[in-house]
Amino acid sequence: MIASLRGPVIALTSGRAVIDVAGVGYLVTLTERHARALRIGDTVLVHTALVVREDDMSLFGFADETELAIFDLLRTVSGVGPKSALGVLGAMTPESIARAIADDDDAPFRAVSGIGPKTAKLIVVSLAGKLVAPAAGAAPRDEQSVVGGAADTITALVAALSGLGWPERVALEAATTVVEGDPDAASAGLPVLLRRALSILGPARRADEAGDRA
Repeated sequence: MIASLRGPVIALTSGRAVIDVAGVGYLVTLTERHARALRIGDTVLVHTALVVREDDMSLFGFADETELAIFDLLRTVSGVGPKSALGVLGAMTPESIARAIADDDDAPFRAVSGIGPKTAKLIVVSLAGKLVAPAAGAAPRDEQSVVGGAADTITALVAALSGLGWPERVALEAATTVVEGDPDAASAGLPVLLRRALSILGPARRADEAGDRA
């Protein structure tokens, strides 16, 4: 599994970059916004998802681990492949994706090229409770990509969850549960831990909502 790449950009095309890592050039598909921010010769760190099919192996790259985690979440939705998930992230920020899902608003997804009305609605329904819109005036999400021990890992995970709109107290409880439940959490990588935390928070939120309605 190729989780990230660090090295100089040696070629750029529309939505793609070739990154030289120890003499090996990796072709990485990016959002157009990400690709436009790069320049040949820049040394970059991209967080990657390797998508393997019968006749193809493709690397998709992201500027930070929150985008990567949302890319992985989008691909769990029926009808959303890697290119469609990348298209959503190219047209919307993680915060606007979370906001649309929290508001049960599929219009922003329908505006994305390649996403039809049915798929747009499926995204909203399938990801409900897994992302929370940031509160007004919330600080920008932390883009830390390297975590150290348990305390640093919890801090980074709380920052990522808070950036997606979860209250700090709730984020801290979930982060602590995830990290303390895995002695190897510090080496697992933030995208993996973020998915685990979201799997805890989603059902918990739905249970709380059901209790409120009772």
